[in-house]
Amino acid sequence: MATHLTDGQRATYEEQGYLFPLQACTRSEAQAYRDALEVVETKAEKTALKANCNFLIPEIDALTRLPAILDPVESLIGPDILIWGCSLFAKNAGTESYVSWHQDLNYWGLESDAQVTAWVALTPATVESGCMRFVPGSHRQIVEHRDTFADENMLTRGQELTVDVDEADAVNIELSTGEFSLHHGRTFHASHPNRSTDRRIGVAIRYIPTKSRQEGGIRTLATLVRGQDCYNHFELFDPPTTALSVEGIAAQRRASERSNSILYRGAESHARTA
Repeated sequence: MATHLTDGQRATYEEQGYLFPLQACTRSEAQAYRDALEVVETKAEKTALKANCNFLIPEIDALTRLPAILDPVESLIGPDILIWGCSLFAKNAGTESYVSWHQDLNYWGLESDAQVTAWVALTPATVESGCMRFVPGSHRQIVEHRDTFADENMLTRGQELTVDVDEADAVNIELSTGEFSLHHGRTFHASHPNRSTDRRIGVAIRYIPTKSRQEGGIRTLATLVRGQDCYNHFELFDPPTTALSVEGIAAQRRASERSNSILYRGAESHARTA
């Protein structure tokens, strides 16, 4: 049953910059979300589904709206909630894909750091499969990043912190199928390659309050999932009714064009597509 965070859970999040594990859905429900995703993957390039996959897959849109996720999110950012982005992070078994140490808000171009990401495991996220790793308390600082554009790095620019992270300080965020974690956009996080025999599939849902806005007044796309939007800082997209709809594909394209102008700001000309 959905529930808001306790005072203790909120204190842990504010102290550590993350909270886990929380339950989003049952294993069988998570399997159904995975099945829907993988059916769509047979009809579209996997890279095309990485960003704003909630625009293209009704089942993923439904996942982002689960009260079991929205209630804890509301405890942290209030009752009027937008999804600023919904990213698919799928590492195939035995591949070298990884995520370098970074802070999300360093390159998102949001005016406020009032934001929380829910990372939902559609398959087990273990040390072996390359679960996320967080550095406790690291959300209290802002660190410069450098671009690498490394081939196996799953981030848009292959961005990484310019400071060394002591791996002994990192906490492995292991999640069972159907569980999720919450983390602040300035929390240092990374993940290793998947050495398991199954795909490691996670959906990262970036929630912001409706009063948020992009720097420079750019109106990127967002989805209203709870409460009211009285600010009109973002172009809102309605829930998709069918997979890979013309409207959803067009909205994803607009979102990518506008987001790329922010995500690749200051990057070298050989930046790859987000």
